[in-house]
Amino acid sequence: MYLEGIILNAITGLVAGKGVPLNKRALCAAVMLIAAAGLSACGGSKDKKPGQSLVSVNGEEITITQLNEELQRANVQPAQQEAAKKQLLDSLVDRQLLLNEAAKEKLDRDPRVVQAVERAKALVIAQAYMQKRVGAVAKPTKEEITAYFNEHPEFFSQRKQIDMKELVIATNAMTPALKAAMDSAKSLEEVAAWLDTNKVSYSRAQIARTTADLPPELGSKLLSLPKGQLFIIKENERSLLIQISEIKDAPQTLAASENQIAQFLFNKKTKAAADAELARLRAAAKIEYLDKAAAPASASASASAPAPAAAASASASSEADANARGVAGLK
Repeated sequence: MYLEGIILNAITGLVAGKGVPLNKRALCAAVMLIAAAGLSACGGSKDKKPGQSLVSVNGEEITITQLNEELQRANVQPAQQEAAKKQLLDSLVDRQLLLNEAAKEKLDRDPRVVQAVERAKALVIAQAYMQKRVGAVAKPTKEEITAYFNEHPEFFSQRKQIDMKELVIATNAMTPALKAAMDSAKSLEEVAAWLDTNKVSYSRAQIARTTADLPPELGSKLLSLPKGQLFIIKENERSLLIQISEIKDAPQTLAASENQIAQFLFNKKTKAAADAELARLRAAAKIEYLDKAAAPASASASASAPAPAAAASASASSEADANARGVAGLK
């Protein structure tokens, strides 16, 4: 759900604060606790669960209500429900077994597990509120979709595809001699030959990106480079030597783009509505940062603007990551 990401960003750390990361055992217990709706303790509730009982696991009942909830969450199609019911019921049995064992070990009382459960609870409740407030955002109209298509020819009618070849080398292998060889090389093959001669390990790859996939600044920069241009990108433990092999037209019609544009615009509207609601709540609240060092530079510091670059082909999070990494975002 798109709203889940918005809420997660908005309230990350609401309960966890500066807590210590959970170990695997504690995290597993937390997941089991969260999954067991209605249980205030890990497998410890003896209250009658609503719905017809289907299975009893060491005295703990699994009901048809629980199974139907799992079917709904799994979005199982009607024709597949009978087969899916058996698999999901087995999963519920497994989950109850884990809950029972976690209760025996008193993992529901582990402070880290309690903290994780409280955080998950806060997330679910906040998400439900936001869904109620902004869940009725209007879908983009045909006119809005057409306008976006016409306003961004670089993504659609004038879209370009950039084909690239690359050599992937460990960054610690980037010696002065290798850098000199790269600087003087006129092709990727010349560098590959040097690497072979000097027994330097590398791998090859071919990638293709369109101007709809890339942030505008990056797309424009690559389009300005001549065919055959070599450039080096450092990505932490590896370095990429990339050569542009071809730039070609790859136009996309309005009909082919319509669904992608509609989803992008709907996500943008939803985020705008969520941001507006959070801004309203902040304006109406009395927020005092007791730790002055923790105070943001501005009340809107946590809000990030949607990236317009990838329009219909990439999520806002992946675009932000690509922007942050510059040309390395090609990978």
